Amino acid sequence: MLLLVATVFAAAAPGLFASSKTPGQATSGFPGWPGYYDGKPLTKLDLTERERIFVRGFPGEVGRFSDGTREIIVRWVESPTRWLHPAADCFKGVGYTVTPLPMQYNFEDVAMGCFLASGDSPSLRVCEYIVEAGAADDRDSWTDVSSWYWQTVLSSDDDDGWWSFVVAGNNEVEPLN
Repeated sequence: MLLLVATVFAAAAPGLFASSKTPGQATSGFPGWPGYYDGKPLTKLDLTERERIFVRGFPGEVGRFSDGTREIIVRWVESPTRWLHPAADCFKGVGYTVTPLPMQYNFEDVAMGCFLASGDSPSLRVCEYIVEAGAADDRDSWTDVSSWYWQTVLSSDDDDGWWSFVVAGNNEVEPLN
């Protein structure tokens, strides 16, 4: 009986605790794409056909960029959503084998969840994190989508949105901070 009650609560929780914003709502607060990452200028890349299909209906913005050595997927959302999913799921979905790596820190000392993506092409080190929009010195961050989702759904704070960064680079490049 306890398991049944817990299951029903888990299924209903997103609806019970969701903010007044609804999935698919226009992102009126989108601040525009960043011009730099880790001090390097970003070049906007076209989304692949697969990415364009996936982002239809995404309640936010999705951009693909390069800093000259790495590919960076940037996602912006204004409200908690299950459409923001872990990068590992995407890599597994297109045939990569995913091996967890130790957590690393980016150039701003923000913790990132990382994994090695191995497949037919050279292996990639992929790291991802989510940060709250707003003042850079006073914002929350998460190393995984699930912890971000549940904390934001259950929070009563009225946030200004979140940035998700997925950074993929050749596994042979210099280790991140």
